[in-house]
Amino acid sequence: MNKPKVYIARPMPEEVEMYIRQHCEVIEKDPGKSGKEAFFAAIAEAEGLLTSGTKIDAVLLDHAPKLRVVSNHSVGYNNYDVKEMAARGVIGTHTPKVLDDTVADLIIGLMLSAARRIPELDRLVRNGGWMKGPDEPLYGWDVHHQTVGIIGMGRIGAQVAKRAKLGFDMDVLYFNRSRNEQAEAQYGATYCTMDELLTRSDFVVVMTPLTPETEKLLGKEQFAKMKKSAFFINASRGAVVDEEALVEALQTGLIRGAGLDVFTVEPLPADHPLTKLDNAVLLPHIGSATAKTRFDMAMLAAKNLVEGVYGRKPPYVVPELAHLI
Repeated sequence: MNKPKVYIARPMPEEVEMYIRQHCEVIEKDPGKSGKEAFFAAIAEAEGLLTSGTKIDAVLLDHAPKLRVVSNHSVGYNNYDVKEMAARGVIGTHTPKVLDDTVADLIIGLMLSAARRIPELDRLVRNGGWMKGPDEPLYGWDVHHQTVGIIGMGRIGAQVAKRAKLGFDMDVLYFNRSRNEQAEAQYGATYCTMDELLTRSDFVVVMTPLTPETEKLLGKEQFAKMKKSAFFINASRGAVVDEEALVEALQTGLIRGAGLDVFTVEPLPADHPLTKLDNAVLLPHIGSATAKTRFDMAMLAAKNLVEGVYGRKPPYVVPELAHLI
């Protein structure tokens, strides 16, 4: 029996690649071709594609007529044209759950870093700016016993609520498409409107997927409703925020600060206005970037791929394409 053919569009840990090769024939790129030509040629016979962020649209699918499953090495899947994939019977998978704790840890780190000015004061020490005298210019702001508002109380949002409530004695507000009664019972989270969350929170954390409904969900109007002493934290997707409005809010003191792991354009250009602001903590989209979590994500993506090409149900099919199973 011939093994199903798959193409791996990103480097995988050796153990993960061996697992895929044990079950599938891995297509190699033609060394005589480059760029899109090489990629399209490689996927022409592929039944499975493992990728991270490659746009899965009509153009790609036209070049991959045998494709049965696309496995995203990420929890997000806004790179999927789910309508086009559904029309062609192509399953799409992703890697949720394995990264929840790791991303939640980073969000708490962004809250602490922004409020206590950790990166800014690290630079001060390294540049010889730590002088004897009053330490008031070095003051930051407390995280404990403050109010955190979480926009998007899914799995990661719930883990942030857990850390905020149990670790820092914070009051937890949340806004979500539907109530999360488990988070309410376990962490005392209070369901409220978006406006109430914005006006009451000391930290506003965005953890919502990028959809047409959430694009630029946070803009000038929303920042104006926040406390001037509030911090804005985003570790979801850059496009859920109107970045120009955020820059203006930080520059004018409309809000106190921000901690950001995601941006509209990535990598963030070195001359972007955000890079000039001391009250913005900026990270290179590393929410799930620990060795263990990334390995677990890679292995889950591989299992999704293998199960899909063999016609079995992958562990995590995206909801919009679950009906194809």
